[in-house]
Amino acid sequence: MDRIDAMRVFIRVVEQRSFTQTAQDLNLPRSTVTDAIKQLEKRLNVRLLQRTTRHVSPTLDGEAYYQRCLRIIADIEDAEMAFAHAKPRGLLRIDVQGTLARHFVLPQLPDFIAQYPDIELFISEGDRLVDLIREGIDGVLRVGNLQDSDMVARRVALLPQVTCAAPQYLEQHGTPELPTQLSGHQMVGFRSSATGGLLPLEFSSHSSLGAYPTVRSAHSLSAPHLSSETLQVKLPAVLSVTGAESFVAAARLGLGMIQVPRYHIAPDLAAGTLIEILPEFPPPPMPVSFLYPHSRQLSPRVRIFSDWLSQLFLTAEIKG
Repeated sequence: MDRIDAMRVFIRVVEQRSFTQTAQDLNLPRSTVTDAIKQLEKRLNVRLLQRTTRHVSPTLDGEAYYQRCLRIIADIEDAEMAFAHAKPRGLLRIDVQGTLARHFVLPQLPDFIAQYPDIELFISEGDRLVDLIREGIDGVLRVGNLQDSDMVARRVALLPQVTCAAPQYLEQHGTPELPTQLSGHQMVGFRSSATGGLLPLEFSSHSSLGAYPTVRSAHSLSAPHLSSETLQVKLPAVLSVTGAESFVAAARLGLGMIQVPRYHIAPDLAAGTLIEILPEFPPPPMPVSFLYPHSRQLSPRVRIFSDWLSQLFLTAEIKG
């Protein structure tokens, strides 16, 4: 067995956590699978797998080697498909923000799978910063303004946002008519996964702006002129969270104002459990971007998924 085939066997053992299941999947004798792993460990002079009578798991070295094998095999497959002009196939690992995935991506996945039946899609969910190379992730779908990154970034959407609060909160604190009237109010804090700091509330000058400003600067609450900039306001926060669902749930409980993409709380706005405030001073729209390593730039799997995401958001109903 050559090194590439041995890598494929090792990948399958790690994913199946079983020599027997791997042998069945690859239609190989179990002894062949066992010998392939032994030869790998001998050649690398490290122990790749922890074995018991009931369980197989990668060691730390084994996990690192597994991630490297994934990238090597993916590169080989992508190179072969590019020259053979074949439809993309193989494993595609994507990390997504959960709320975005459930609202936009997951409902349309049957169409993607029907178009590309030979792609095995693995989706992990989170908002945290991901080391794509180390973790073997092909791409991530993220919301928000991007920090400096060595990843390739493709913007796929701009989501309209709203400022809102629960009726009981507004009964207690009043309904502001201007961003300069927020003294005495509070917000539910959302902590940035990049910095750990609380994100401020942001207000554009008015809803009739043809395009949102590209220059954003912070002003004090008493700033008299907001025509071409965005006002940033940090209010006291009795609660801060890192999850989108907890963020909205806290607002429903009357714990403060929040700013979120409109799609996320459209049912709340319709039911009256959350009330839009300061509609003439909307937050800037929330960018949605697909990021992937430069090493995956020519991958057919990554390219077609990126194109599919762009088309998905282009045709999605995103109401302002």
